[in-house]
Amino acid sequence: MLELHFSDAELDRRRDHITNFVREQIDAAGAEGAVLGLSGGIDSTLVAHLAVDALGAENVHGLVLPARVSGDDNMSDAERVARELGMSYDVIEIEPIVDSLLGAYPEAEGDRMAVGNARARVRGVLNYLVANHESRLVLGTGNRSEGAVGYFTKYGDGAVDCHPIGNLYKAQVRQLARHVGVPEDLAAKPATAELWEDQTDEDEMGMDYETLDSILVTHIDGPLSADVAARELGVEVETVEKVRRMYERSMHKRRVPPSPDPLE
Repeated sequence: MLELHFSDAELDRRRDHITNFVREQIDAAGAEGAVLGLSGGIDSTLVAHLAVDALGAENVHGLVLPARVSGDDNMSDAERVARELGMSYDVIEIEPIVDSLLGAYPEAEGDRMAVGNARARVRGVLNYLVANHESRLVLGTGNRSEGAVGYFTKYGDGAVDCHPIGNLYKAQVRQLARHVGVPEDLAAKPATAELWEDQTDEDEMGMDYETLDSILVTHIDGPLSADVAARELGVEVETVEKVRRMYERSMHKRRVPPSPDPLE
């Protein structure tokens, strides 16, 4: 499997590049700071560390947004990150809001995907409610691997003002997290969007992040054909083709919603 690895010097360069990017986004918008959702996972933890580096803890506001399906350990990790960084944060239970949506449209109640995505969109609305009230921008916590295959909720965790780690594959997220001092138990933690009970990213995608990253680097973002990438990586060609389909079918998530061309 392909190994993605930064040197210490490159990690320093990436850290500086991202913190400069965050400052530039805030300054360009005339905003007074940033808001981000804290899940207890590695992506939001890394973004929180970088945002505090860029803006100062007093200018970063975290939101811990548990649902009925959220693990207690993840929510406690989210609060722990905020406390250790010295940033302000609020805990807001989202399930009453989700229940209100289902009360308005009960037909969706048994639809796991629809309800899970509703949870992500409720979190996005709360992020913007706080950000608008405090004249801040919403920082995304999505990485390059998830973005490439559409592993995010459109107008949910994808509804943000900028993506500070959107240029990092998952393996690189973990490397940079360790480099900036994220504790190892968080840096190595299995990823989950917690849209429903016992959900994990890798189970839902059907492969681990090491395999996904390697296929993205060599085939989607790189020059190798599916057959050659599969041979080089030691995986089935069907796995490479699956990633290609995920990339193509999620293209709409990475684009501004289209309109018809103007009539002549």
